[in-house]
Amino acid sequence: MKRSAAMPRSGTRKKKPVPAARRGRAGLTLGPLAHNWAAEERRDFYFRVADEMPFDAVCLGETVCAKRAPFFAPYLDQVAQRLARAGKEVVFSTLALVTGERDMTFIADFVKGHSGTVEANDLAAVELLRGRAHHIGPYVNVYSEDTVELLARIGAKRICLPVELPARAVAAVAAASPAEIEVVAFGRVPLAMSVRCFHARSRGRRKDTCRFVCAEDADGLEVRTIEDERFLAIAGCHILSHAYINLAAEAAALGAMGVGRFRLLPQAGDMGAVARIFRDLLDGRLGGGEATAALRPLLPPDVGFANGFIHGRPGEDYVAGPLAAGRGKERRE
Repeated sequence: MKRSAAMPRSGTRKKKPVPAARRGRAGLTLGPLAHNWAAEERRDFYFRVADEMPFDAVCLGETVCAKRAPFFAPYLDQVAQRLARAGKEVVFSTLALVTGERDMTFIADFVKGHSGTVEANDLAAVELLRGRAHHIGPYVNVYSEDTVELLARIGAKRICLPVELPARAVAAVAAASPAEIEVVAFGRVPLAMSVRCFHARSRGRRKDTCRFVCAEDADGLEVRTIEDERFLAIAGCHILSHAYINLAAEAAALGAMGVGRFRLLPQAGDMGAVARIFRDLLDGRLGGGEATAALRPLLPPDVGFANGFIHGRPGEDYVAGPLAAGRGKERRE
């Protein structure tokens, strides 16, 4: 499954200077969990994040299915406090797809119930956060300079760009953005969402009677083609890449374009080791090739890397070698 990205507007435009805050030490963010881990397992994972992992910011909250949120709700404040005491910035991420009144109520209550930083993953949440400092998640279609300028005017302080943007679009958007720009650099990335729950349908059930089958697949349910090729992964109503995105080789070039933060998505493997590799990469202690070599043994044996989108190619591709700063070859059909 391939997604095409809308390009920034053409024509000459005086680029804005990159704010000083984005020219310093690159930030490392742990994105929200797409998978349905047991509540106690999730709590203990975030305790390890607080105590052992070099993340600057951590996103909490349910982005996939509102039905799953009550299981972790008793631990949410405890986890947030533990992370804050450890010096992590805590960000509360909202649902990525609003499918009805129940979801809208869930988002409204979530936004009202958290006085801290909230990350909007749907335009409904953006509207609820208008005038209040907030972040924008990668589910919101931010494809142009005008979009980042508008979002910044209504309160966005950080914007995590959609995963399908090629490098030249990232560079154009980052140059124009008054808000800090972040990209997803590791993990199974979201490609599409549906009102229907694919996980439930894989077991012959409906969304309302799913019995939370998504909890049976800690790293997503593998999807194969009719030729038995590994293709995608499923997390509830989300379609994810089967391969893990890996932008270690592109991180330096993206930083030069104005990207100030890099987001890692939680997976079932050793996220502490992944975080330390990326921290060493961003701090200059590892090169892109060295980081990629160190990351490879941490992946499941049947999972590969992908970085095609940032190179302007199909997302499932993996392009070896660094990315030229300020450039990206766009694939044209």
